[in-house]
Amino acid sequence: MKRIVLVALLFAVGLSAWAQEFEWSDREESFQAGLGQTIRIPIRIKNTSSRARFFIIRKAQGDLGSNQKGYFCLGDDCFDPGLDQFSKRIEPGEILTNLYFAVETGLITTLNSFRFEVFPRGNPALGLEHTFSLAVDEKPAKSLVFQSKDITIHDIYPNPVVDQAFIDYRIYNESIKAKVVIHNILGSPIGHHDMPVFETKVKIQADELSSGVYFYTVYLDNVGVLTRKLVVRK
Repeated sequence: MKRIVLVALLFAVGLSAWAQEFEWSDREESFQAGLGQTIRIPIRIKNTSSRARFFIIRKAQGDLGSNQKGYFCLGDDCFDPGLDQFSKRIEPGEILTNLYFAVETGLITTLNSFRFEVFPRGNPALGLEHTFSLAVDEKPAKSLVFQSKDITIHDIYPNPVVDQAFIDYRIYNESIKAKVVIHNILGSPIGHHDMPVFETKVKIQADELSSGVYFYTVYLDNVGVLTRKLVVRK
């Protein structure tokens, strides 16, 4: 009997070790997009183990509307919409930074919910889950406010904002460092948001800001390249 208990204990310890060898990284729970857009939801998986492993990434739940389309993308290479899962090798300590689930939002306002699972290949019982929501709303098309060989930046939306606003961007030069700084009407900085190279959207939390006029400035390598108005309305 003691031997059986010991074997069971060792098995449980082994499962626990497996479960700690990878994790979700930089998870967000909600996203917003406009009609007729394609939004790319980042899926960040980190291999925290000491050896390379293959992981299965699976869309476990999430129905799209009849006018919507969803599919996985690795960088600029996108898979068939009918593919609900695939395998990817991740090196030890590596964060999978170029994996996205892209959604073509269609022309009808809706609220989608998706659930994803990630697990070591051959061990689905050791998986981790993450659920996110996507709200598709009517809003004006995003305007391009800055463009260079290194980056393109679209104007903040929604504006006025109540709780969250977003800036869409795309970085072409991986060596630059980009960030957004929020200033009050007196020019004092009150918020700082990094714009990671492998992301395409930065979220501005405005729920703790009082109603009024603010400004946001985008910096590239600590040089301001644009400043625009942000209105907070409660």
